[in-house]
Amino acid sequence: MKILFIGDIVGSPGRNAVSRLLPGLKEELSLDFVAANAENAAGGSGITGRVAAELFDAGADVLTSGDHIWKKREIFDLVDTEPRLLRPVNFPEGSPGAGWGVFKTRKGFTVGVVNVQGRVFMEALECPFKTAMKAVETIARDTRVIIVDMHAEATSEKVALGWYLDGKASAVLGTHTHIQTADERILPSGTAYITDVGMVGPYDSVIGRRVEDVLARFITAIPTRFEVAQDNVQVHGVVLDIDERTGRACSIERIQRKV
Repeated sequence: MKILFIGDIVGSPGRNAVSRLLPGLKEELSLDFVAANAENAAGGSGITGRVAAELFDAGADVLTSGDHIWKKREIFDLVDTEPRLLRPVNFPEGSPGAGWGVFKTRKGFTVGVVNVQGRVFMEALECPFKTAMKAVETIARDTRVIIVDMHAEATSEKVALGWYLDGKASAVLGTHTHIQTADERILPSGTAYITDVGMVGPYDSVIGRRVEDVLARFITAIPTRFEVAQDNVQVHGVVLDIDERTGRACSIERIQRKV
């Protein structure tokens, strides 16, 4: 089974890139399933119903998120009515929406997707390790193919979750830091891992925002509005080849495509 996971989609440049490139990538790579982190897809922070619909129409099968999930007011109703849009599973019990789901591919296979958020340098949510493991063990009753989006700041926390879920999940894929890392590998018990899959958005920027805005904040320490940049838009992500019978990853390959 071929699965594409693309990194944090940033604003309209990222959405436009998905709309332009994803149909061709699906054909070129013979993809069965596409997941994308979309927590920055609406104006660079948050997601709306219109934006989610745009990404689903472009070919995404499921959207994950992270710490910016609640930035738009309408999201509280949207995550309760749209099962293909996930929020981190380790938000406290009673939070709107769901942190995992099981989805069908075009060929009728099932894929489980878990969204979890780290705690190091981030908000103190429920334990990402215990909540991710619980979700994975529940999903395993229905499918062996399980993809985990680990949305976290610290590389150590992402790596640790990869080892913790090795042999339990098909892949543990890092998001949030927007810079694709070069450490993709298959862990000993068959779990594909990468610390960050990268970003879908403008790379002549500081992780998607205009350089001059971010420099002003760093240099002056004065709060500054960060506008989404526009130039050198690229799609970064990973392509996974998963054995649907065992759930083990056969390969993980980074991709970078320029619009």
